[in-house]
Amino acid sequence: MRQLIIRGGQRLSGALEVEGAKNAALPILCATILTDAEVILRNVPHLQDVVTIVELLKALGKRVEQPERNVYRITAQGRLRAEVPAELVRRMRASFLVLGPLLARLGEARVSLPGGCVLGPRPVDLHLKGLAQIGAEIGLVQGGVEARGRLHGAEIYLDYPSVGATEQLLLAAAAIPERTVIRNPAFEPEVEDLAHFLEAMGARITWGREIEVHGAERLHGADYRIIPDRINAGTYMIGVALAGGRARIGCRPAHLEALLRKLRECGARIEEEENAISIESSGELQPLELETGPYPGFPTDLQPQMTALLSVARGTSIVRERVFPDRFAYVPQLVRMGAQIRVSDSTAIIKGVAHLEGAAVQATDIRAGAALVLAGLAAQAETVVLDEGHLARGYSDIARDLRALGTKIRWEDQD
Repeated sequence: MRQLIIRGGQRLSGALEVEGAKNAALPILCATILTDAEVILRNVPHLQDVVTIVELLKALGKRVEQPERNVYRITAQGRLRAEVPAELVRRMRASFLVLGPLLARLGEARVSLPGGCVLGPRPVDLHLKGLAQIGAEIGLVQGGVEARGRLHGAEIYLDYPSVGATEQLLLAAAAIPERTVIRNPAFEPEVEDLAHFLEAMGARITWGREIEVHGAERLHGADYRIIPDRINAGTYMIGVALAGGRARIGCRPAHLEALLRKLRECGARIEEEENAISIESSGELQPLELETGPYPGFPTDLQPQMTALLSVARGTSIVRERVFPDRFAYVPQLVRMGAQIRVSDSTAIIKGVAHLEGAAVQATDIRAGAALVLAGLAAQAETVVLDEGHLARGYSDIARDLRALGTKIRWEDQD
């Protein structure tokens, strides 16, 4: 167990470049299963979840080298295996994405049901229904999925624009030398980045109201740079708005339009460049209403951080969670810091307070931990965030990044 100690009451200033997007890097790493040729991936974030995926690829028979920080070289090493060690898949949900690539390459795959952050029910039925439509025969055995079959092109309709299901089907379809159409897909920037990587490997993919994939029987290698992490960039922008100050964050502004609208509504001043955003805030914030939803809606992964911000806005705010029903599990921790928040079903009603109080609080998942760290920026005295490893799954070093913006924050090991 580690703990982050934050001294509140400081305005933020400076410049920061965020690392590559975790939610793009993980499916792209899974996509390397689709070829025996060499793949070079750049701007890969230094995260525990990346370590887990790398271990998984090695267990399947891939050689993974890291010639320098944030760069990975993946090549073939012996025969590709069809079964994934259960312990690796249960560490995080993204590991389940190896199912489609393995099935496409080998005609069979055995993968345990996934783990990861506890955010309410996130079934994989859309993954399985989609794979069944392109020829997979699927059975549930001993807590996992066993799939067989020769895949073929088809037209697939997703009942919900699931990011994971869209990525799973993109991964499988890229290795099918026929036409596959995914209707009602997710259009998150990370999904698009995966599609661009698959195109770099030889697939042909077109976007519109649907995604059309013309795969290739043999995909080749690629040298590819992963997009910046919009969620991490958004976290630090919310921190500047909350604490006050001015900072320049390197990122892709087009990926953060929903957040930028809400930050402006709160009173922050924002300037957009091609690959950066400058944000300035007095720390005097206005209340608002927001609702999470699939891209281009407001990201659920930034909802806890915005709730921390709104806890010190002048007035009453309403936040509706439409993606993960249990995402408000962190709210009791903010209440320990003096926030006035009432949750009913999937809606939080937040009455802003003048300031928060430092307290010892517990990170329950990645973004909940980030929200508590940001709350510590607006708290009087010290805030201690106890963390069992959640933050390292989403942020390379949140303390280092916030120190770059002038925050007094440090990690300590807890006995």
